Amino acid sequence: MAFSAEQLLDKVNAYLATMPYVREPKGLYAPIEYVLSLGGKRIRPVLMLLSYQLYKENVEDILSQAAGIETYHNYTLLHDDLMDRADMRRNKPTVHKVWDENTAILSGDAMLVLAYRLMNNCPDRYLKQVMDIFSQTALEICEGQQWDMEFETRNDVTVSEYIEMIRLKTSVLLSAALKIGAVLGDAPEDEAQKLYDFGIKMGLAFQLQDDFLDVYGDPKVFGKNIGGDILCNKKTFMLINALALADGQQREELEKWISCTDFCPEEKIRAVTKLYDKIGIGRICEEKINEYYAEGLSLLESIAMPSGKKEELKSFVCHLMNRKV
Repeated sequence: MAFSAEQLLDKVNAYLATMPYVREPKGLYAPIEYVLSLGGKRIRPVLMLLSYQLYKENVEDILSQAAGIETYHNYTLLHDDLMDRADMRRNKPTVHKVWDENTAILSGDAMLVLAYRLMNNCPDRYLKQVMDIFSQTALEICEGQQWDMEFETRNDVTVSEYIEMIRLKTSVLLSAALKIGAVLGDAPEDEAQKLYDFGIKMGLAFQLQDDFLDVYGDPKVFGKNIGGDILCNKKTFMLINALALADGQQREELEKWISCTDFCPEEKIRAVTKLYDKIGIGRICEEKINEYYAEGLSLLESIAMPSGKKEELKSFVCHLMNRKV
């Protein structure tokens, strides 16, 4: 019996809720329970289970690995919040605000160890391949985070550098979830790789859509105020392309807003968005999103399976991208 994405989400949440943290000291484990209790879409564990059930039905057998990838993801968020000095996550105070910075660092480190233990809890015949994928992914995410930090102080970031950064920071964990699910499901090697590549393309589309919505989204739908990337001069696909394609006068105005330290936020958002409109940045971004999305779906369709077998996975991804199936 194949489960829907919603049913798989329920299984993941139920499993996470029953994970016992009976070890001491409580001061180390309470922040971990707090982070995992904040919820979220659980995209990565659901992708892992959807990939697995393309080949096998007993999804309960890999709930440990699904919980492992979700624990790892939340560990990265905990440390990201600390590095960004963020006050809120999912409308709740961040760990370093509820406790303190040292606790956030140490509890995050413990989360990473717990994620490895959960991932490691699989039959020996899969162990090396699963842990190789997971370890490589964890390392690549650190590389992506470092690139993102370095881009903050660079004014010469290229589009290709940005795409590589978001591949590392965002896409590879989605891809790892899909590939680990396929490996545990005994998928043929070429199909496991296609699912990995599918995750890369969808991750790129997903992040570029996030860039686009930060400028052109509806705050009520997007879930946060628009223009945040503009206000902090974040090197997004939008800004990098705008700087590359602007004429002399447009570039001068863009650079004025980038270097300006005393400004009205609404005025800056309006002015930069108007420049994006003139240069055609929104259209360029949408075209790139559509390109990655189409390439991803093409990879999924190229996996030879009985009709309907891939529909739940496709439907889940389309829903994330707010697309029709």
